[in-house]
Amino acid sequence: MKIAVASEKDTVAEHFGRCQGFTIFETANRTIVSSETVPNPGHRPGFLPRFLHDRGVNIIISGGMGGSAVALFNENNIEVIVGVSGSAKNAVERYLAGDLTTTGSVCHEHKYHGECEDDGL
Repeated sequence: MKIAVASEKDTVAEHFGRCQGFTIFETANRTIVSSETVPNPGHRPGFLPRFLHDRGVNIIISGGMGGSAVALFNENNIEVIVGVSGSAKNAVERYLAGDLTTTGSVCHEHKYHGECEDDGL
């Protein structure tokens, strides 16, 4: 399974579309096997969900995400976990241990609030 974390260096980004990059963790048997960071290729309508799907990502973890983006990830069979902060690696470890779930909060409390619903990601 592959888990992507919208990240700023090694920290979960506040907003997935404007992150520096995506740290993609390859996992097996509830353990991280490897990771790589892919630079954010840009914030274009509908692109990022397909970009990550094409890399085999099954789950996206982020601080925040607009409702349109959540729907596009779901259409690409990618589970969305939002409302996360802290270390990207720790977030994945928590998810694998069953201790991380989405808050269901979609872009309401970060510096991009108000911009997200019209992202058209």
